[in-house]
Amino acid sequence: MLPTLHSYVCGTSDQPLVYLTVSDALEQAAAQYAEREALVVPHQGVRWSYARLLEQVDIVARGFVSLGLKPGERVGIWAPNCAEWVVVQFATARAGLILVNINPAYRSGELEYALRKVGCAALVFAPRHKSSDYAAMVRELIPQSARGPGGKVSCEALPELRQLIQLGNAPTVGALSFGKLAQCGLSAAPVTPEAVTGRLNPEQSINIQFTSGTTGHPKGATLTHFNIVNNGFFVGEAMRLTPDDRMCIPVPLYHCFGMVLGVLAAVTHGAVMVFPGESFDAQSVLETVATERCTVLHGVPTMFIAELAHPRFAEFDLSCLRTGIMAGAPCPIAVMQRVASEMHMREVTICYGMTETSPVSFQTTVDDPLDRRVSTVGRVHPHVQVKIVDQEGLVVPRGMAGELLTRGYSVMRGYWADEPRTREAIDADGWMHTGDLATIDEQGYCNIVGRLKDMIIRGGENIYPRELEEFLFGHPDVEDVQVVGIPDPRYGEEICACIRVREGSVITEDEIRTYVAARLARYKIPRYVRFVSDFPMTVTGKVQKFRIREQVIAELGERTEATA
Repeated sequence: MLPTLHSYVCGTSDQPLVYLTVSDALEQAAAQYAEREALVVPHQGVRWSYARLLEQVDIVARGFVSLGLKPGERVGIWAPNCAEWVVVQFATARAGLILVNINPAYRSGELEYALRKVGCAALVFAPRHKSSDYAAMVRELIPQSARGPGGKVSCEALPELRQLIQLGNAPTVGALSFGKLAQCGLSAAPVTPEAVTGRLNPEQSINIQFTSGTTGHPKGATLTHFNIVNNGFFVGEAMRLTPDDRMCIPVPLYHCFGMVLGVLAAVTHGAVMVFPGESFDAQSVLETVATERCTVLHGVPTMFIAELAHPRFAEFDLSCLRTGIMAGAPCPIAVMQRVASEMHMREVTICYGMTETSPVSFQTTVDDPLDRRVSTVGRVHPHVQVKIVDQEGLVVPRGMAGELLTRGYSVMRGYWADEPRTREAIDADGWMHTGDLATIDEQGYCNIVGRLKDMIIRGGENIYPRELEEFLFGHPDVEDVQVVGIPDPRYGEEICACIRVREGSVITEDEIRTYVAARLARYKIPRYVRFVSDFPMTVTGKVQKFRIREQVIAELGERTEATA
């Protein structure tokens, strides 16, 4: 008798891990593809070759060094997607600085926490974006009296912060303009970035990314050059990227999706990076793909849903598209199928991962059967180990659900200045505990069935919201759906399905319950059905289920009080 096949997989590859810094990766691309396009940002009038991009990066890196910033110090960037963001990403690496990604949705209190937590020596920020006046929030945080000439800072609340840099060329009060920073870099500097990069190695920390912080304060996941350059490279390999590809990147740069799966995947393959706007807008994405003849498109499921639902969708020629990534949240099968057929992305891939793992651990490939690409997150990435364990930490048989743990080159150094939470996340054997519930089948394909904290336990029955969401997506009148658990005194939890109805459709709560009852077990019928116009989301487009849960609980409480 053959032994039981356990839910443990290890990615193999003929391609070894690459030992490069982020700066090395750009230099190699510039050497190979000097005159080919590298960065296209239509709304800024930017269309740079790899040689021009490296030149801009080198100037800004010299500027950072001329300001007295030292290798290992942290530089925060607080801005939406723009050409300068990409330049700062590579310039900090070239100068030996650690880039700190700050969520553009943060307000002044969250900004202060991030700057203090990691001890930023400098902050690069946009003047404003949408309703966020970044410059005003910086002024609020750092009083006028604490800001000196040339953007120098002396602030008791933020003792390590020494320099403010505001994007743009116009002179600014209390901050050095980005244009002036570049001028500093053009002038002679006593220490050159070349002297710095000669002392760098790929295993040094290069990037701090704050997790969502849905409970408690955000944590600063600390990643190395080795982490993110390799992850970006192997993500690109799975998509079969080449220098002929043009990648549309509407996902935020402050997040791993934009910075690693976008920028680093493109640069390690000599592809073109195209940014359709400062933040996501479905029409801008469709227009940019059509105009720039993009072959690659990234997005979270909600972005693809918005693109497909756009009233002008049929007007845009998307036949140039070939591949891309749908990730960041569970990908509805029906949406994946429409993306492959109606958007011509027949080689679209699905990724699974988390910030703490650089981020990708699983990915489908362009030649995986379509049924695998619409129903799983693919197989384990090269050089990564994964196991699925039960509540006692024992590896479960194939096909059984449990918590997904991952180990290998991609696992972060830890949470910056937070050893207790680092130990909670990474055990003594180096396994990162993801908190995700998953299964691995006999062929090694992984399916994410939910979050440990999202699993609904109703009367002793385990209910995975993802299963019910996928089923409800099959209803012709359902545009989008999120399922959450609501506290119940009798059963412990009850199911609530929050549904966005397709435009022009009308449906009732009872019709939804009847639809579920016809095909699924009775205990999976939602007690509560809510019809909504939208869902609360993070800036990266992830639905915030905890907020949906809070809203429904509050609504039910108000109804109870009204009828009491």
